[in-house]
Amino acid sequence: MEKRLVVLSGAGISAESGIKTFRDADGLWEGHDIMEVASPIGWVKNKEVVLKFYNDRRRQLLTCNPNAAHYAIAELQQHFRTTVITQNVDDLHERAGSKDVIHLHGELLKVRSEINESLIYPWMDDLTVLDRNEQGHTLRPHIVWFGEMVPELEHAISYVEEADIVLIIGTSLQVYPAASLINFAKANSLIYYIDLHPASTKHFNRKIEVIAEKASIGMALIKESLLDLSRMA
Repeated sequence: MEKRLVVLSGAGISAESGIKTFRDADGLWEGHDIMEVASPIGWVKNKEVVLKFYNDRRRQLLTCNPNAAHYAIAELQQHFRTTVITQNVDDLHERAGSKDVIHLHGELLKVRSEINESLIYPWMDDLTVLDRNEQGHTLRPHIVWFGEMVPELEHAISYVEEADIVLIIGTSLQVYPAASLINFAKANSLIYYIDLHPASTKHFNRKIEVIAEKASIGMALIKESLLDLSRMA
């Protein structure tokens, strides 16, 4: 029976494709306080500012392509039952060929009704305050903002609980609740952590193999080890 592999990915994997993290050293996102562009309060206060921020991000995403790390993860589907759980709002995992992707923080290429969050629509163009759905609802970015529930969290936990191998890649392990997912892995799960500047893992009280490299190099380094694991009964 194929082993279950769960990949937990963050901004570091997409950075190699040219996706800006938008988080500056002073904590600002492109000159904005986070709460101005990534909170329900900011949305109510100034929709135009919020829409411009995400329109700029969407336009940039459409100029970027998956990198070697995205493709390496997609290739693992041939050897494991693979689920990708990503904090990223881009579609680079999907474009690289990954089939089972859970977006914890939403998706940049989708929008949703401001009134009914279950009404979600694909969206490739700029979004304006005049755009409406068939019910006449205002549309907003399909992004999980600060202070909002993470609707896919329970779904993600269920996959981590079943994982034989957990691969963490390109994340600071500082963003919660995403960082807490490791705690749901089985005691005998193998855990790998690839990041150019890895955070301390001591507080997880788990054996975690750390590879202090950028995503593409880290994937190249552990690829054969993972393939060996896929061949083991």
